[in-house]
Amino acid sequence: MNRFNLCWFVCFLLFLSCRPPAGGQGPYPLYDCLLSALYKDTVPTLTPQQVTDLLDKTPEDILLLDSRSAAEFRVSHLASAQFLDFEKVGDEQLTRLPKNKTLVVYCTVGYRSERLGEQLKALGYPKVYHLYGGLFQWVKEGRPVVNVHGSTQKVHAYSRLWGIWLKEGQKVYE
Repeated sequence: MNRFNLCWFVCFLLFLSCRPPAGGQGPYPLYDCLLSALYKDTVPTLTPQQVTDLLDKTPEDILLLDSRSAAEFRVSHLASAQFLDFEKVGDEQLTRLPKNKTLVVYCTVGYRSERLGEQLKALGYPKVYHLYGGLFQWVKEGRPVVNVHGSTQKVHAYSRLWGIWLKEGQKVYE
């Protein structure tokens, strides 16, 4: 079992006795509870609605960064997102990103994106956020995802363990 899945398993056990954080950001209290256990609050979050509002208002100022694996990205991602493989991206690649844009990093639920956001902040990027609840929250709220063929209902569920949190869309485990 890798560290990420071990962390999830421990968080899953914790969430069984956990209450959602005060002012949880979504209508899914147990999911909010899980996220509060996963997040270190080192990178500010934006809700899917806040990201949508920013994209509607000033799309040229926002850079969406998908920090999942290539397989996950191929299944679906946010429209206009740039792929940055969490497992392989280094400081050299990150320093090529524009510092004058608002960077919104996301992954499946927000764990990897928060880690990548920490790296970006350490490199001096002033406007770095990660998507609260990740792609799962985005899809839960009925927001669209795309792949190379256009709009899709498919969502990479990461693993069967994580897939229990994805109630919307068509789960893919490849």
